[in-house]
Amino acid sequence: MVNPAAAKRGLAAVPRGVWVLGLVSMCMDLSSELVHSLLPLYMATALGASVFVIGIIEGVAEALALIVKLFSGVLSDAFRKRKPLVLFGYSLAAVSKFAFPLAPTLAWIVGARFADRVGKGIRGAPRDALIADITPAYARERSFVVRQAQDTVGAIGGPLLAIGAMANFAGAFRAAF
Repeated sequence: MVNPAAAKRGLAAVPRGVWVLGLVSMCMDLSSELVHSLLPLYMATALGASVFVIGIIEGVAEALALIVKLFSGVLSDAFRKRKPLVLFGYSLAAVSKFAFPLAPTLAWIVGARFADRVGKGIRGAPRDALIADITPAYARERSFVVRQAQDTVGAIGGPLLAIGAMANFAGAFRAAF
């Protein structure tokens, strides 16, 4: 009998589902970081928000993500239904991105920012649990590394895309979003 750990080595041991989750995570980070890197400047220059207001908005948004992550992890463990939570979290964050270029007021931006972070909170813990569920024990470390590496590519690429978009659109925030 062939040892499963010996059958697949390296990245071949990472299940396809992990690669897909990593790709989705990378795309979401590209879009999120593109928006988030420009958002404080946009709120200050185009919408007239003070630095204090921007700090409050950002702090509450990040706190929301952390609080929701706690509850989504508990729900995920209680019901063992991880995929619907992951899909809902990614979908909520993706849909919220459309509000940024369309937002006529700061209130719209706040709503979209909070929805984006709630989506992040909903998907985080269930996504990691799903990766652990679909990955054989011998490949878990590699699976988490692959997913995190793809996420990091998105986190680095998003601000770079923002710089390129702002240069391409002559500083027009809405076009860059």
